[in-house]
Amino acid sequence: MDKNFPTIKTDRLLLREITDLDIENIFNGLSNPKVFQHYGIRLDNMDAAREQMIWFADKKQMWWAICSFDNQIFYGAGGLNDISYKENKAEIGLWLLPEFWGNGIMKEALPLISDYGFNRLKLNRIEGFVETKNVNCKKAMSSLDFRYEKTMSNCEIKNGQSIHIDVYAKTI
Repeated sequence: MDKNFPTIKTDRLLLREITDLDIENIFNGLSNPKVFQHYGIRLDNMDAAREQMIWFADKKQMWWAICSFDNQIFYGAGGLNDISYKENKAEIGLWLLPEFWGNGIMKEALPLISDYGFNRLKLNRIEGFVETKNVNCKKAMSSLDFRYEKTMSNCEIKNGQSIHIDVYAKTI
């Protein structure tokens, strides 16, 4: 564990460092068809989960486990990746286990993460890349003051199909 990794708390959420103890939760989330239907990562085995854990620990990323305030329930993970201090920007991402969808967790956690990026990391821009068909995530991004900028057509292949990605951004 990194003693300097920030912990963020609200009345109901705890955002804390992702540790090796979270590997099963990470695997359960990113191997769940409902999650990877809308998220860019899909884990097929525990080796892939271990690689994902290494990615979380990379200094270009800052990802938190999103848990209940008492740290008894793991809801999902969220954070900033591809942090560029040279360009003062990063990409925001978040996923939740399906049983916690619709409980306002995303709308509570995303502002905490973006505020950390702007206020602590001194970023000027945070981008969100959302699959065009992910209507709920697009609504959440808009309601949290992320501005729709453009659609990148046929920019990725997922499950053998070309997909479109909508770009949202929040700037200071």
